Parts: sequence; C-alpha cells; structure tokens
Amino acid sequence: MTAPRRVAPEAPSRRGWCPSLARPMPTGDGLLARVHPPLGRLTPAQARAVAAGARRFGNGHVDVTARANLQIRGVTEATRCDLAEALAAIGLGDVRHDGGPQRLTLTPPLAGLEPEAVPALAQAIEAIGRVIPGLPPKSLVAVEAATHGISLGSAEADLHAVVTRAGFALRLAGDAAWWRLPDGAAPTIIEAALRLLAASGQRRMRDVPAAAWAETLARFGLQRIAGPAESAALSPGLLALPPLSLPDSESRRSPPPRAEGRVALLVDAPFGRCTADALDALADTADAVGGADLRLSPTRGFLLVCADAGVAEAARETLAGAGFLTRADDPRGAVAACPGAPACASGSTPTLHDAARLAEAFRPFAARGLRAHVSGCPKGCAHPGAADLTLVGRDGWYDVVLSGRPDALPATRLPFEAALERVRRADSAHSLARIFPDHPPGPRPS
Repeated sequence: MTAPRRVAPEAPSRRGWCPSLARPMPTGDGLLARVHPPLGRLTPAQARAVAAGARRFGNGHVDVTARANLQIRGVTEATRCDLAEALAAIGLGDVRHDGGPQRLTLTPPLAGLEPEAVPALAQAIEAIGRVIPGLPPKSLVAVEAATHGISLGSAEADLHAVVTRAGFALRLAGDAAWWRLPDGAAPTIIEAALRLLAASGQRRMRDVPAAAWAETLARFGLQRIAGPAESAALSPGLLALPPLSLPDSESRRSPPPRAEGRVALLVDAPFGRCTADALDALADTADAVGGADLRLSPTRGFLLVCADAGVAEAARETLAGAGFLTRADDPRGAVAACPGAPACASGSTPTLHDAARLAEAFRPFAARGLRAHVSGCPKGCAHPGAADLTLVGRDGWYDVVLSGRPDALPATRLPFEAALERVRRADSAHSLARIFPDHPPGPRPS
C-alpha cells in the first residue's frame, strides 16, 4: 500500500479550498481532516474505523457535513499522517492529491435501493472527474432519481442530473432550464460541462459565461424541456417517491419506503455533530438491523435499512439514546449551527451550546416550518443560504438577520441572552420582525 502523501496544512482563511486527509485544515481545535466516503456510504467496519481514528488521532468529535462527508476534529501535526494511513487501509483514503474534489458527486441516501442508474452514473462521474486537471475543489454534481424521497434540490451543485422515466435531465447552476440528455450521452455531456468549468478558471459553474455553455449545448444538440417558470415541476422535491418515515406519525419522514418489506430509518446528528461513541453506536445498530452499510444524508445524518417496522423502531430508540435526532418534532432539526468558538478560529461565540438553547425556545416557530441558524461568523458554513432567523457571531455578541443570509445586513445586534429572551417571550402567532424590530445595530456597549 502506498503511504498517503504528506501535504502542508492550509490557512483557514483561504476560500474555495477543501480539506482532506492528506491536506487537513487548521482551525480552533487543531487540524480538521475530512473523510469522503465513496458515494456517501460506510460499512459498519469503516464507521468504527472513523470513530477509532477520531479518538486516537483527534479529540473524539466528528462532524457530518451537508455534502454527506465526515470531518474528524482535533487532529495534530503529529497524528495526521497516522490517521490518513489508518483510514486509507480500510478504503477511505484520498483519491487525488492535486487539490481537486475528493468526492465529486452527491446522491440521496436511497440511491441504489431504487433505480440502479443513479449510483452507476455517479460512479461514472467520479471516474471522469479524477482525470480532469484543474477541477475546482468545491465542484459538485448532484445525481438523483425522480422517484427518490429525499430531494437534493437545495444542494449548491454545479450540475444537477435527474434520472427520469424518459432518460436523464440536466440543469446547470445559474440556469433555470432543464435539458434532456440523449440516451447514453449523460457521462459524455457531463464530462464536457466539467471540462468547461475547469478551463474557465472559475470556482463554480454559476460563474461560467453563459455563452460558453451555449456552445456546448449547440455541439450536443440538447433539448430544453422546461423554461424557468416550469422547472419546479422537474425539481426532485416534486418528483420524489412518497417521503420517508419511521413506522409512526412522529417519525423523521412519512410514509416509509419499502422494498421486500424493509423500512428506511433516517437519523440526523444534532447540528451536524456527533462523537466517536455515537458513531460506534450507529455501527453497532447497523449490524443489529442487518444493514449492509450506513448511508450518509445531506440532512447531516445517516440512513439505515431495517428488516421491518419493529426493527426500525428498536433501532430508533437505541440511536435516540446515543444522541441522534430521530423525530420530526425535535426542534433541533430546525436549527443549523457551525462548531463556533472555541472549535473554529473564525468564531467568537459558542454556537453549538447557544443553538441547543435556542432550539427549544424556537419550538413554536419550528412547528410552523420556520428555520433558524446560529453562525459563528458571516461565512455561514453550516447554512450559507437564507434562514428565517440567523444569529451571526461578532465579537462575542450576535448580529440578528431576518430572512437573509449570514452575510446580510443585520436588523440589530444583541448578546445571546437578550436574543434568546425575545424568542422565549414570543408565541407562534408573532412574526420574527415583531420580536426583533428593525433598527441598525449600534456599537457593542462596553
């Protein structure tokens, strides 16, 4: 076995670059090493290896990312190579060393349980991406079926490919239209689009000039199958299978997909964070239910396939005890949060602790479908998009952003206790604008 290459860690302020095992990123609690499970799947043995690596070579904390990857925190300069070697030995090593994407595709956790075309296309795209030099590290191709129960429509993908009954449909970031791909041509056309991105010098497909993509369209003669006003009809959220659920009405999703009597169980890591012990519990549960693997989800969680409803219910109780979110009414599921201080060098507030307290106060708003986000800084790593309520850490206080991104102009600036008290005193009939009246934030009082 070839030893993993040793690459100098990068500064955390460098944007557009992604950490890996060979190239960990310095942050507040040491080096952060990212693990990219192929197609977002882990065997129970691999999950245990990640847990063991987190304990032995890190600080025992593991993040689950929105791209269905894992991050081991607290790695040191002395332990990072041993961690890379241990995970490479079990099939979780880096696949490229040129700074390009370690994992190019994002698939739903149900991929392969329904149409085999989804994992087959994803594997073809991964192979294509590894031979394209200069592909930006954040490049992402979302691949799913029109029948899947979990949509990837919110993923910040450069390309979005959907398997339909009529073949394949493709959409590029920044283009509202969908394009039908000729039979058998999906890998070739996606390769052309990725090479266009690599040659453009841009970081994301949305920044590639429209004229360049128009030339590709003309070369392949793609057929436009929906205009901007119609594209929602082809979005995965509208073309999905019946949504997931556990066997009762309080489950994370509704009603359960079944194949040969099996039931899918989806659990999430609160705020995308779990411990090595929780990961071990997950691996033990996967063995107990007879599942072949653990499927990482872009909801920052894991999907297990159980033999029947009774097995799924027992697994849910076990994983709830291990700290996972297992019920739809858990308000933590409505709040996104990054690690914050002291784990992240860019953060000045303890976001995970604050998010847990905010979640309970936010319960009536979560029941209405509203979302909150506690971010350590304006980068918004946990949720770059808009949320109904976003608290953005600044010098130990929080900028309050309503219905905006973390980098948007805040309505006010408050210490966390003051912001929490306003949410606590509100009821579900109040709008967030009434709770946080709009006035420019002044300087932090001394």
